[in-house]
Amino acid sequence: MTSTLYRHGVVHSPSDPFAEALLVEDGTVAWLGSDDTADGLVASVDEVVDLDGALVAPGFVDAHVHVLETAFAARGVDLSPRGGVHSLADALTALSRAAAARATGDRRPLLGAGWDEREWPEGRPPTRAEVDAVAPGLPVYLARVDVHSAVVSTPLAEAAGLRGLPGWSEDGRVERDAHHAARTLARHVDGAERTTLYREALTAAAAAGIVAVHEQSAPSIDTREGLRELLALTADPASALPLVVGYRGERCVTVDDARELLADLPGLTGIGGDLNVDGSIGSRTAALRQPYADARDTRGHLYLTAEEIANHVTAVTRAGSHAAFHVIGDRGLDEVLLGLRAAADVEGTAAVAGAGHRLEHAEMVDAPSLAQMVLLGLRLSVQPAFDAAWGGADGMYAARLGSGRAASLNPFADLAAAGIPLALGSDAPVTPLDPWGGVRAAAHHHEPDQRVSVRAAFRAATRGGWRLAHLDHTGAGEVRVGAPAHLAVWRAEHLVVQASRTSTWSADARAGSPLLPDLSPGAPAPRCVRTVRAGVVLHDELD
Repeated sequence: MTSTLYRHGVVHSPSDPFAEALLVEDGTVAWLGSDDTADGLVASVDEVVDLDGALVAPGFVDAHVHVLETAFAARGVDLSPRGGVHSLADALTALSRAAAARATGDRRPLLGAGWDEREWPEGRPPTRAEVDAVAPGLPVYLARVDVHSAVVSTPLAEAAGLRGLPGWSEDGRVERDAHHAARTLARHVDGAERTTLYREALTAAAAAGIVAVHEQSAPSIDTREGLRELLALTADPASALPLVVGYRGERCVTVDDARELLADLPGLTGIGGDLNVDGSIGSRTAALRQPYADARDTRGHLYLTAEEIANHVTAVTRAGSHAAFHVIGDRGLDEVLLGLRAAADVEGTAAVAGAGHRLEHAEMVDAPSLAQMVLLGLRLSVQPAFDAAWGGADGMYAARLGSGRAASLNPFADLAAAGIPLALGSDAPVTPLDPWGGVRAAAHHHEPDQRVSVRAAFRAATRGGWRLAHLDHTGAGEVRVGAPAHLAVWRAEHLVVQASRTSTWSADARAGSPLLPDLSPGAPAPRCVRTVRAGVVLHDELD
């Protein structure tokens, strides 16, 4: 038996809102209470950790992540403002430097990510000719920030056979099938390198206070073999990595298809995730009821029909699992709900609702759609950082959709009020692994009517992730006696100068509620100093 006593801190626990200390034994929270009581436990434990006023809270669960792509993005050329790229000219300069740094004869694909033509004064992405000029002879793949389209060089286009595929453009921009083929070639690595990339991304997640991620695997993103490795690699907390909760975006027609997939991927949680019904708003591939405001000739694309959705939901329900669909546009959501209703006609509404199927993103939800979602027992993985990045009167949503439609996107308060179970995700690498940033974004939505409390957003970012994965019965997501010790320890130096504990932390709800850091606009983000999964330390910066 191993035991660690954490003391002299602030413990976020609904069962004891004033706790200052907690004891972890063999991966489980065994006790929590006051420092005075903790004094009597010091001599009997293996380790004593002096928190020095730090906050101990449930570890975060990122409910929508692409592990391999996150690692590739971290290694590749950063074409976002974070990487110092503020124009098309900057992007081409960065690519030229990366190409020049290559060793002679190195013809591996050159990867870049994060560009958004709307943020550049030129107002357009690079062309294939421009990429060829700055990276001569190299296969180059440059993913747009939403990773639903990209720009490629001529060598990569030829090697992947992109010409003639749906979504190919002669200027080098690719979407749909052409994008999938380009991405598959660009991200091909051997087994050892893939393992290294997995570890790099998961280590970064642990450093952000994340104890579990929902991996959204799909054939165009990673292989079955890769997902099988991720699940095995992280199954035991002794791996010192966050738990990977696995989803595989392969469409099933029959229950035998679903059973085969579950058998081939031991530990698979759900069948779907990045099973795309449509694309993204930024790439104008999300399926809309009405045309895009800045491209009146398109309403986006549907990738699945209601019949295909119904067959998939029926197969997965009968196999005893749950389905998940990527859907962003309102036309895409119409198709999902039509398919789910058809499945309910076959299986019964109670069976479909009881399975706990989920949607990823679901950014355009109106009142009739919301009512159907409640009836069908749907759960939602949402990404508040999308609103922070692209919402508002001058944001990408308004440019693509017009201000009226844009104002209705990501209705978190409406979803929460209707009782829809919510979990927060980043869609990394689309937005960073930054769980406090997601909580802050949900609490400070561009539309005031759609803001939720910090406490509600925090709960969705912790316990909500376990709930969507059907793992909340374990007690995970709360700091209470008997629950798994999935914890994160945070410092918020900007609050230390406050005169008292009540002014140092934001209670956010009623008196006596568990305490949380101040996430008001402009307040510095808390810093993770330790992440713990089932008592095992994943990340440690404690003094």
